[in-house]
Amino acid sequence: MPADDLIALALVGPSGSGKSTLCSHLLRKFAGDLRLSVSYTTRAPRGNERDGVEYNFVDRTRFQAMIDAGGFLEWAEVHSNYYGTAAATLDESARAGAKGVLFDIDFQGARQILAKLPSLVSVMIVPPSWRELERRLRARGTDSEEVIARRMRNARTELAHYAMFDYLLYNDELARACDEIAAIYGAERARRARRASLAEGLLRAPDAVAAQ
Repeated sequence: MPADDLIALALVGPSGSGKSTLCSHLLRKFAGDLRLSVSYTTRAPRGNERDGVEYNFVDRTRFQAMIDAGGFLEWAEVHSNYYGTAAATLDESARAGAKGVLFDIDFQGARQILAKLPSLVSVMIVPPSWRELERRLRARGTDSEEVIARRMRNARTELAHYAMFDYLLYNDELARACDEIAAIYGAERARRARRASLAEGLLRAPDAVAAQ
């Protein structure tokens, strides 16, 4: 499949919105069809993180060389480390036979990719309430009060950019949200522009029924 025919799908949402869970659901449901874009980073691996799985771990020299060569669809510096999505992700996925690429990014990354790839399908995950979002963050039991407060502030900033997204997925109940994100991807696969060649092939087939 040519890279131009791939479905590029970006899921964006604040910490606690359920974005990672929804990404995992999509990758399981459409295994072999949808591939996750693995970001590059200059930070060191944490815990059991593996190169090429959670991230592609590179040094700053290589990352800068990729920036200079225009090798990223999007990139940013966060807490003194670089993170970025390689432009080669699309071609690599196409060569692997995938029909779609899933981007797990923030709204700034989505904006950068949209500038280079207008066909990007963007979905913002919306939490049911600020109170529920804070409850989910606290339920993790991993963040300090300062971190939780910062994540809540960032969530408001992120949600304020909802108008740039194609879809808003309201994640008040996980099973329904999983069905909805799968339906969005399924609908994008069935777009006329992506399946026109199938219809044209049938119309040109030798055994096509002649129009009366």
